[in-house]
Amino acid sequence: MSEATIPFEAAARAVSRAVLDYLIRYVGNPTVAEDLLQETLIRMDRGLGSFEGRASIKTWAFSIASRVAADYLRHPERQTQVVELEEAEAVADPATGADERLVIGEMDACIRRTIDTLPDSYRTALILHDLEGLTAEQVAEIGDCSLATAKIRIHRARQRLKDALANRCTFYRDEDAVFRCDQKQKT
Repeated sequence: MSEATIPFEAAARAVSRAVLDYLIRYVGNPTVAEDLLQETLIRMDRGLGSFEGRASIKTWAFSIASRVAADYLRHPERQTQVVELEEAEAVADPATGADERLVIGEMDACIRRTIDTLPDSYRTALILHDLEGLTAEQVAEIGDCSLATAKIRIHRARQRLKDALANRCTFYRDEDAVFRCDQKQKT
């Protein structure tokens, strides 16, 4: 059976978890991400009959989810909320002390806030490529742009993230050689 003739239920099962994780990272709120996943699935169901199979079902679903999330965030009253980047699948390590989890949480929150300041096209490219593990070709398909443009967006997103973090934080390794940061004091 080709992807173009795949039943909606099978398509939804195949992509729901990955799309939900992506939406959580994109909007920063698991409850909102659930709602956006439902809207994504509704749009997939409506469009499945005209899906031509030029892209994979997963790539097509990410493309729809990106538009749904961007539409949601365009409303001024809706702002992203900080969540840990790995909240979707992370379980607290009992060996990690409360102080350690607090430091890790603060670093994740800082990175999340910085990612949230990126333009939509850069944020989408960075999350899809670096956090979701999609290829640059898939990012191009989802972003409806050329491969060169997708690579540029990924590169520029990384550079902006790096520059913003360098302006916000002082990075160092602690006595156990663990990578740490302290937020710089605002003057």
